[in-house]
This record gives sequence, C-alpha cells and structure tokens, in this order.
Amino acid sequence: MPTYTARQHEVLDFIRRTQQERGIAPTLEEIGGELGGISRVSVLDHLRALERKGAIRRKARESRAIEILDRDFAPSKGIPLQGTIAAGQPILEVADREDVELQDFLGVTEGSYLLRVRGDSMIDDHICDGDLVLIESTRTARDGETVVAVVDDEVTLKRLYREAAGKIRLQPANGTMEPRVLPEQAIGIRGVLRGVIRRT
Repeated sequence: MPTYTARQHEVLDFIRRTQQERGIAPTLEEIGGELGGISRVSVLDHLRALERKGAIRRKARESRAIEILDRDFAPSKGIPLQGTIAAGQPILEVADREDVELQDFLGVTEGSYLLRVRGDSMIDDHICDGDLVLIESTRTARDGETVVAVVDDEVTLKRLYREAAGKIRLQPANGTMEPRVLPEQAIGIRGVLRGVIRRT
C-alpha cells in the first residue's frame, strides 16, 4: 500500500468527497481552495506525485478527469441489496445481503458522467427538473437518442434527429416547446443519455 504525505491524504480525501457528493471530480482551482488557496502549479505537483504512486489516473487536457485507483479512497459505489421482495405471490423473507454496483445496471462506461437537469423541456420523457442524468461521453449519436448538445456555447439535453440537407433537429420532449433545426456543423455532441436518477 502506498504511503502518502499529509497533503496527499487531503487531496485524495477531497477528490473522494467531491465525487461522492457531486458525481464529478473537483477542478484544480477547487482543490487549491480546499488546501488553503495554494496555486494550480502546487496542485498539479500533488496530483503528479499521486499518479506516480498509482493512487489516481488523470486524462490529459480534460477538466475534472481524475479517477481514484486506491480502493481505500475510492468513493462508495455500491448500495446494499437487503434481499428479495415479491411483486406477485408472497415469498419467504430473505436476509442475505450483498452490495450492488449501480454501474452494472446502468451500463456505465469509462468517461461517463452525471448532469443535473434544470427545466422541463424533456418532461414527456419523464426527465424532470432536478433529476440526475447519466451520460455516456461520445461525439456521435443515432437518430432518436437523447443527447447532450452544444449550440453557441450553450449545453442542452434534447432528442436528436437528422433531417435533409445536412440539418439536425433538436427535439424537446414537451408539447409546449418548438424544436430547433440547425446545420449539423453548428451542433457539437458531447454525450448520450444512458439513465435517469430521481431523488424522492
């Protein structure tokens, strides 16, 4: 097991907490602020040291792309499965317990991320304001898929349809809203919807 300095412990713990609470890794600025306002250069030095020790893995040129490899610091991903319940005929109570990794059910791939929904443009697809959407990072999508699209530096969640003459239709799932039809080159695809998580 690697040994870490006190500062490296702080960095790992802050990354873990941020990923646990927000679903994403912190930025260099956020890490620096947590450590008392240290510079980006100092934060990078700590991250490089942690990489050399095999504690984390970073993707070059991607903000927030930090993966914790040390299991002692990795955010908890499992939810306890307490047993089985009948939705038909009653069954005997089952007391066996195991931890279920949501990734196994949601089809999470490396590079997947969560976004919090604001607004009701996808309400007819049962995607509500405040929901978390699981996004698979990709630059391509099939017709009818719900995508994260970038238009004029704004990001939106819409269904994508290819029209004639190289146009793309970004279709809201809300009968009160109109679709946007734009040239394909005016739209950047940043991901495809893979799941919706609702806090009750």
